[in-house]
Amino acid sequence: MNKIGIIGAMELEVAALKEQMNCTRRLTCAGMEFWEGTLNGANVVIVQSGIGKVLAGICVQILADKFEVTHVINTGVAGSLNADLDIGDIVVSQDAVYHDFNVTPLGYAPGQVPGRSEVAFTADPALISAAMESCKRVNPDIHCLVGRIASGDQFISDKTTKERIIRGFAGYCAEMEGCAIAQAATANSIPFVIIRAISDKADDSAEMDYPTFEKAAAHHSALLVADMVQRI
Repeated sequence: MNKIGIIGAMELEVAALKEQMNCTRRLTCAGMEFWEGTLNGANVVIVQSGIGKVLAGICVQILADKFEVTHVINTGVAGSLNADLDIGDIVVSQDAVYHDFNVTPLGYAPGQVPGRSEVAFTADPALISAAMESCKRVNPDIHCLVGRIASGDQFISDKTTKERIIRGFAGYCAEMEGCAIAQAATANSIPFVIIRAISDKADDSAEMDYPTFEKAAAHHSALLVADMVQRI
């Protein structure tokens, strides 16, 4: 039987999903509160991980060990790295990379984790397809693209850093948890996908735009996930 782990870094990214679910158990572990139950008929565990790569990775491992989830969905907001993506649009992960991971002096490519032959962690094709179908259904006016998520422990708010990430990693959007979730899910052989609604342009306007648009962007992402779990 499928059990879907749904992770948001911030409470606003999972609050609407919690309101819709039938919660049968709550468990606090590593400072995170895991809500287990059903959402639109699907077995789910919803959790706010906290911000950053370390907490995101810990969260996935708890979902694997204590709840034995079969799929992982990461929902939330991000800054746009793609000129075709405006505030409110959605990115569904093709794959995920670390834009701040660098052991190039040892012969690895930028972002490449030692022990891996590839730089990126690839999302599950069936989950990508389900996410795109759900976006068409519940967010018909929202522009949705499949692309690369670039993750790092940094809020991107200047053009120089933004251009470096675009040039080096060809990311569609930048955020702070997705690749850690991808790596932890991959390590546990759990299919994953990352859903990111654009809250800002990841440039000099980000500090102004992010607080203005984060709630609406998170709502679009949550709408997609709530519909998507029925397709898994």
